[in-house]
Amino acid sequence: VSGVPSLQIVLNSIMKAMVPLLHIGMLVMFVIIIYAIIGLELFIGRMHKTCYDISTGVMVEDDPSPCNFAGDGRQCSVNGSECRGRWEGPNGGITNFDNIFFAMLTVFQCITMEGWTEVLYWMNDAIGYDIPWIYFVSLVIFGSFFIINLVLGVLSGEFSKEREKAVARGELQKAQESKQMEEDMIGYMDWLIEAEDVDEEGNKRAAIAKKKMMKKFGWYKHSEDGGESDSDDDIAYLDDDSGFCASLMAKMMANSFCDQLCQLNHSFRKNCRVAVKTTNFYWLVLLLVFLNTVASASEHYGQPKWLTEMQERANKILLLLFTLEMLMKMYAFGLQIYFMALFNRFDCFVVCGGILETLLVELDVIPPIGISVLRCIRLLRIFKMTRHWAALSDLVTSLLNSMKAICSLLLLLFLFLIIFALLGMQLFGGKFNFDETQMKRSTFDSFPQALLTCFQILTGEDWNAVMYDGIMAYGGPIFPNMVVCIYFVILFVCGNYILLNVFLAIAVDNLASGGGKKKVEEKKEEEEEWDEDEEKENEDEGNEEDDWQENEELRAIEGLEGVAPLKPEFSGPKEKIVPIPDGSSFFILGKKNWCSDTQITFSLRCLLWRSF
Repeated sequence: VSGVPSLQIVLNSIMKAMVPLLHIGMLVMFVIIIYAIIGLELFIGRMHKTCYDISTGVMVEDDPSPCNFAGDGRQCSVNGSECRGRWEGPNGGITNFDNIFFAMLTVFQCITMEGWTEVLYWMNDAIGYDIPWIYFVSLVIFGSFFIINLVLGVLSGEFSKEREKAVARGELQKAQESKQMEEDMIGYMDWLIEAEDVDEEGNKRAAIAKKKMMKKFGWYKHSEDGGESDSDDDIAYLDDDSGFCASLMAKMMANSFCDQLCQLNHSFRKNCRVAVKTTNFYWLVLLLVFLNTVASASEHYGQPKWLTEMQERANKILLLLFTLEMLMKMYAFGLQIYFMALFNRFDCFVVCGGILETLLVELDVIPPIGISVLRCIRLLRIFKMTRHWAALSDLVTSLLNSMKAICSLLLLLFLFLIIFALLGMQLFGGKFNFDETQMKRSTFDSFPQALLTCFQILTGEDWNAVMYDGIMAYGGPIFPNMVVCIYFVILFVCGNYILLNVFLAIAVDNLASGGGKKKVEEKKEEEEEWDEDEEKENEDEGNEEDDWQENEELRAIEGLEGVAPLKPEFSGPKEKIVPIPDGSSFFILGKKNWCSDTQITFSLRCLLWRSF
C-alpha cells in the first residue's frame, strides 16, 4: 500500500470516514429498531397461515403464501381447503415479525431493496391492502433513499479532502525539491565563479608570457588575411580548381532541388493540416462512424447472402477510409505529434485492429461473420464523436482521470473478496446441499465459486436468498444458527455500501474537480485573449510610428522641402588596420608565398614552430 499513492488516498479516505460512518450506522440502526418495533406491533404472528387440505392436512400449494381466514387478506380458492396457522412462514420461517431480531433482519432486507416487494405482497395476503403499503413504502423512502445515501456523501467528502491533501503534499515536495535544486545551483555557480577567477589569473600570466615571446621574435597582432587558417582549409585550397568548383556546383544544385522538395512538402503538409482541422472533415468522419455503426448493427441471425456481401464490402471501404484519415493526420502533424494525443493512439489501435481482422478473414484464419474480438474493436469507433462533443468529452476525461484511483480500489476490492471467500469456505463449504431436490448454484464449495458468490452478495443481487440458504444449512431459524447471518450482513454492508460507494465518490470528485479546472482554464483563456488584444494594439501603434519614421527618412533622403536632413549615427573610432610590413616574418604564412607542393609547405611550417 505504501508504494501506491492512489491506493493510499482510497484507504486514508475510508479510514478517515470511519467515525462519520459510525454515526450514520447508529442512525440506521435507530431507524431499523423503530421500524422493527412498529412491524412487531402490526404484523406479529401474521406470516404463519396458509391453505391446507381439509381431509389430508397437506398444504395445497407447492409455493405457499400467507392467507387470512376472514377479512381483507387472501382467501383459499381451492375447493376443500382452509386457512390454517401451522405453517413456519416464508423462506423457511426467516422472514417474519415474530420477535425483535427477526423483525430487524426483515427491515434491513427491505432497506437494501432486495426482495422487499415480496414481503409487501405477503403482508397484503395476510392482513389486506390498507396498512402494509404505508409501512413498507415509507421504510424504503426514508431508510433506503435518504439515510443509506448519506454514506455516499461522507465518502465523497473524505475522498475529496484526502485528494486535496495528497495534492498539497506533492506540491510541497516539489517546492522542497526546487528549493534544494536552487541551493545546489547557487553552490555550483559559486564554484564556477571561483574557477573562473583562477582561470583569469592563469590567462593573464599566459598573455604576459605570449607578449614577451612575440616581442622577442618581432611578431605583431595584425596580418594580411586574418592570420590563422585551419589545416583543412589549406588542404581545400590546394585542391584542383576545376574539381572543387564542379563538386561545389553539384552540391548547390542538389541542395536547391532538395530545398524545392522540402518547400513543396512543407506547403502540402500545411494544407493537409488545415484540411483535417476543418469542420467539414470532422462531420465527414462522424458520417463514416455512423455508417460503420449501421453496418455493424445490421448483422443478424439468418441474414441473406447479399446482405453479408454488402456488409463485407462496406466494412472494407470504411476501413480504407479510416486508414486514409489516420495516414493524413500522421502526415499532417508528424508521427511524434500524432502519437502524443491519447485519442490518436486509440484511433490507431482501432484501425490496426480492423486491418488485422481483414487480413485474418482474407487468409481464412477466422470466419467472415461471427463473434470475434477484433470485430468488436470496430464498434469502438463510435467514441470518435466524443472528441468534439464537449459534455461527453468532459465525462470521458473525468473517467480517464479517475482510472488510477479506480484501479487501486479494484485491488482493494479484490483483496476484500478473497478474505470473505476464504472465510465463507470455512463456514459454509459443502453445507449448501441440505435440499437434495434443488441444485444450489451460489455455494462456497470451491474458491472460484466462493469468489463468485461473494461478488454476487457484494452487488446486492439476490443476496438475501444466499443468506437464507446459509441459515438453513445450519439447521434453520433457531437462535444459535441465526448468528451466521452476521457474515452476510457485514459482507453486504462493507462491500456494497462502503467500497462500491467509493467508486461513485471518485467519479463525483473528478467531475467536480474537472468542472473547476474548466472554469479556471476559461478564465485564463479570456485573460490571454485580453493580453493578446492589448499586445496587438501596442504592435499596431508601434508599426504606425515605425511607418511614420520611415516615411520621414525617405522624404529627408529625397531632399523634400520642410524636412531636416538625417543626422548620421554616432559610431566609435574605427581601429586602423596596419598592413603587414614587407620584411615581416609572417611572409611565409601568406597565401601568395605558398608552394604548390604540400610536403615542402608542411616542412617549412615544422621548421618555423621548432624555432620557438
